[in-house]
Amino acid sequence: MSRQVIIIVVAVALIAGGVGAWFLLRKPALPEGFAGGNGRLEAKQIYISTKYPGRIKDVLVDEGDTVEAGQVVARMDTTALEAQLREAQAQIKQAQDGRDVAQAQVRVKQAAYDYAAKDYARSEELVGKGAVSQQEAELDNAKMLSSRAELDSAQVSVVQTAAAIDAAKATADRLQAEINDATLVAPIRSRVETRLSQPGEVLPAGGRVFAVNDLSDVYMYVYLPETVSGKIPLGSEARIVLDAAPDYPIRTFVSFVSPVAQFTPKTVETAEERHNMTFRVKLQLDKDRLREWEPLVKVGLPGMGYVRWATNSAWPVKLQWKPVPPNLWQSTGSASVASNERP
Repeated sequence: MSRQVIIIVVAVALIAGGVGAWFLLRKPALPEGFAGGNGRLEAKQIYISTKYPGRIKDVLVDEGDTVEAGQVVARMDTTALEAQLREAQAQIKQAQDGRDVAQAQVRVKQAAYDYAAKDYARSEELVGKGAVSQQEAELDNAKMLSSRAELDSAQVSVVQTAAAIDAAKATADRLQAEINDATLVAPIRSRVETRLSQPGEVLPAGGRVFAVNDLSDVYMYVYLPETVSGKIPLGSEARIVLDAAPDYPIRTFVSFVSPVAQFTPKTVETAEERHNMTFRVKLQLDKDRLREWEPLVKVGLPGMGYVRWATNSAWPVKLQWKPVPPNLWQSTGSASVASNERP
């Protein structure tokens, strides 16, 4: 057999083998009424930030940890604020003491005024009888008016000290609020994706300490051509199949279809050419069922998203929902560490 014949036979064998492998390994086509595209799992991201400038004292959680709503995740240094709070509290005590003194002065001035008023009234009565001269009566009147002025001044001092107390209390309340805000807590149940700051760093107001992912708002975007996206009703049932759990499709629903077409992102592989325009379709995981898949919720996890635009079509067997076994995966982050440490 000639060399040329051998080369031809080998080439034919390789081509036949490649075609056979393609037919064996290729994914089965979706039935009519369905469409799919690949994407990555995403979640709403929230930043836990400082409200006021300051130095970080403690960072209590790390990347990958799951935190509950209200859980303390970091603390800022409040040494200076606590000193200012003590100063404000001392000012409150000082103002309260000043108010007590002013109120005592009011009582003294009230007694002096009452006496002067009675003395003047007697003088007026005796002037009519000729027992007291008009000049003496006028002198008693002047004393009464002077006592009245001193009483008014003492009453103003009471009002001023009350205002000083209110101002000092407001300062103390503000400082206490700043101290409370220096304890950073998780606003929702979430997973720490990125730890952005370390203990000892000085941050400005609004400085970010953590980026966390909302574990109740998880979704995947797929990009579909206009021939499909225009037929998908909002709220229709959909599926997500993660590469990490290919045998367990996740029930989702279509929560958003972009009204604006765009070029297919380079990270998305579709059968259409790259220059074709597509529409972004959001597949939202059900919040009530999301807890079941929570250990597998990681931003960037690749998978496939499938939509059904023909509502009367039955889902293919491979995409039909099935219960997830409890031992499919282990919990991640601090939860797994805690469980492994239990006896």
